[in-house]
Amino acid sequence: MDAAIVTGAAGALGHAVVAEFRAAGRPVVALDRPGERLEKLGAQDGVHAVPVDLADRAAVHAAFAEVDALPVTPGALVALAGGFVPGNLAEVDEEQLDGLWRSNFGSALWAAQAVAPRLAARGGGAIVTVGSRTAVSGAATVAHATSKAAVVRLTTLLAEELRADRIRVNAVLPSTIDTPANRTWMTPKQVERAVAPEAIAKVIAFLCGPDAAPISGAAIPVYGDA
Repeated sequence: MDAAIVTGAAGALGHAVVAEFRAAGRPVVALDRPGERLEKLGAQDGVHAVPVDLADRAAVHAAFAEVDALPVTPGALVALAGGFVPGNLAEVDEEQLDGLWRSNFGSALWAAQAVAPRLAARGGGAIVTVGSRTAVSGAATVAHATSKAAVVRLTTLLAEELRADRIRVNAVLPSTIDTPANRTWMTPKQVERAVAPEAIAKVIAFLCGPDAAPISGAAIPVYGDA
């Protein structure tokens, strides 16, 4: 079975996505910044860990060259990597803007750029990006929401550009995810309404599978009541 490449794999949602693919018997290539969390993930059966700075174009392409040497063939990319920094209009500065655009938009762009020719060479595949509910509606922090809006637009552009190569490209739009980090600031009511990473992982896995063959260019809400 072809492998799923997951960026940001060492995060809470990343762990859930990796577990979902592994439960289905699909091998995973886990890409994230180097560290203990990625090392532990790579120690799991069927998981190949590749440390990389996902916001750096050259580093991403070098990482995919490493993937080429693994005993797997990429069939899907799940671009989860990203970051969040709060800040309204008056608080946005160059460092915050640059950091969020590199971590959210840049990481998705470079990973898609690297994987597209590899998927095309095997006859097609799937790419799933992660936008945000705030990318399309509602009040939000300026730099984060606009960087995620760019990810959503990137998704629709790639769906058109890569259609001839039989590569499907879709986005999921989370809101508040029930993670340990988010629980440090969420109220009990917010925790109750937050969406479990495992639930989002199931949607992502579906979009990477054969049953989602007719779907491309979609931005799918996965925020439930959050």
